[in-house]
Amino acid sequence: MNITITPAAERFMRRMVRFGGAGPSAGFRLTVSPGGCSGYSSEFNVESEPRPGDATLDVNGLKLFLPAQSRLLLEGHTVDFAETAVSAGLTFFDPKAAPGSACGTSHSANPAVVATVSVSSIGRRS
Repeated sequence: MNITITPAAERFMRRMVRFGGAGPSAGFRLTVSPGGCSGYSSEFNVESEPRPGDATLDVNGLKLFLPAQSRLLLEGHTVDFAETAVSAGLTFFDPKAAPGSACGTSHSANPAVVATVSVSSIGRRS
């Protein structure tokens, strides 16, 4: 797998796993699918173990669980975490993507695909 996880994305994932309540061996499951305004939509869960068919990527000791379709879509991408005054989320950058526009916004460089995460969607297990 050729997927780069930035330090900011790793910190975000670690924080979610730590507060997810799934135990010390839990991992971060990232599901990416075609769709959404920028070309991808994504979801994540903190899970105690990978699901059947998931690959486990070791990110400095953090377990990242990736389903098959997500692995294909993220091949060659950089996963980052971006935070603004109005949103926060994982971004997916494909260095091979042609410059273009997304959602009516023009970009002079290769745009990152942004998947925002609403704080209310982050569940805690008891």
